[in-house]
Amino acid sequence: MKTAIRYGKPLRSLWLLEKDMDFLNHGSFGATPKRVLAAQAGWRRRMERQPVEFLAGRLGGLLRAAAARLAAFVGARGEDLAFVENATAGVNTVLRSIPWRRGDELVLSSHAYPAVRNAARRVAASAGVVLREARVPFPPRGPGEIARAYARVLGPGTRLAIVDHVSSPTALVFPAREIAALCRKAGALALVDGAHAPGMLELDVAAIGAHWYVGNCHKWLFAPKGCAFLWASEEGKEGLHPLAVSNRYGEGFTAEFDWCGTRDPSPWLCVHAALDFFEALGGRRLMRRNRELACRMGERLCRAWGAPLPPRGLCGSMLSIRLPHPQAADQAAAERMHDRLWRRRIEAPLFCLDGRLLLRISAQAYNEESDYGALEAAVPALLSAQTER
Repeated sequence: MKTAIRYGKPLRSLWLLEKDMDFLNHGSFGATPKRVLAAQAGWRRRMERQPVEFLAGRLGGLLRAAAARLAAFVGARGEDLAFVENATAGVNTVLRSIPWRRGDELVLSSHAYPAVRNAARRVAASAGVVLREARVPFPPRGPGEIARAYARVLGPGTRLAIVDHVSSPTALVFPAREIAALCRKAGALALVDGAHAPGMLELDVAAIGAHWYVGNCHKWLFAPKGCAFLWASEEGKEGLHPLAVSNRYGEGFTAEFDWCGTRDPSPWLCVHAALDFFEALGGRRLMRRNRELACRMGERLCRAWGAPLPPRGLCGSMLSIRLPHPQAADQAAAERMHDRLWRRRIEAPLFCLDGRLLLRISAQAYNEESDYGALEAAVPALLSAQTER
């Protein structure tokens, strides 16, 4: 019989996290467990013992083995998945590979991650592409309201729509499959930004029906920083090339992405260790536990602060709360409040959306209910002080 896992503080020693803080922000960059960091150090030692033999000889097969295991976890085939440094790099890869025509329309949501929005702005400026925004309210009433926001802006001129799977500022789980179907019906390409999804949601990326899917493994899947993937459909592989074109240009999707020049491949090779750790902590049980904790603590904080609660069906292991701040806010105000929280040793991110402050909480294996008490008490006082300024 397996020993029951005691989530919360009993597990915190498995990470290097400082002890005297309430760390409620696993979502921003993740936190790599000690065991996975040790595996990464092992891969680096193996590489440095004989760099030529490792990089020029063994690396290709090692990467394909890691890709095959990760692909099985996310519902894909290994030959359709390539490693990239992060989801932002994956999004840029797709945007740079599309042969844009002047006047093409590129759709993204009002909740899009700033780096994705900036990459879209660059395409618009350099290729004469028109940006259109799917205005998603917060909090929405349900997944249908999110899908309708995309449906309103998709049209005959839409070349590509970028679909959040889990929105970064609002932490909402978008109905990616339904939106991808709307894109295909409109004759548009679909790219799903799943930066937060692996390890948070049960995935079947091929079944979503998009042309491309990007996801990070360093957030909820416990891999080291610099471990992410780009999945491409057969149609999506056409004309798709890595940002750094190198020696294997023209040899096919996986060959080109597996070798983009000399770099440290250890984050990708640690996929095995990360998945082993994830499964040791309960796998899907861990995902359900994290989601339940995030929802329960979100409900508690919303009641305490008099804030509207997003529907449970749109929440994963993170939850964003619209703070009852009477004055219009900007990103500078969000950053000031974050810094004031951190002076109290509370790490939680804040965002500005449509002039309102959003505070996002995360729930990971090392979190428990007591971690959120200081945040509950601190926010009303900080809001009051900010209003009085």
